[in-house]
Amino acid sequence: MKEKLIINKKLLKGEDGYKTFSIRIKDETVANLDKLALETNRSRNELINILLDYAIKNCEVK
Repeated sequence: MKEKLIINKKLLKGEDGYKTFSIRIKDETVANLDKLALETNRSRNELINILLDYAIKNCEVK
């Protein structure tokens, strides 16, 4: 008896716990992100997530 090939359904875009949106940032900020990405071997997207998570957890509203 042959084993069946099981193919799991792929999650639809947006169902992976992430959302996509665009922002406007200064050229200097992009350059700094790119430099940091090179130094850390991480993608710009990954760094933005790390930095935003840190900022949200460490901000104070007055």
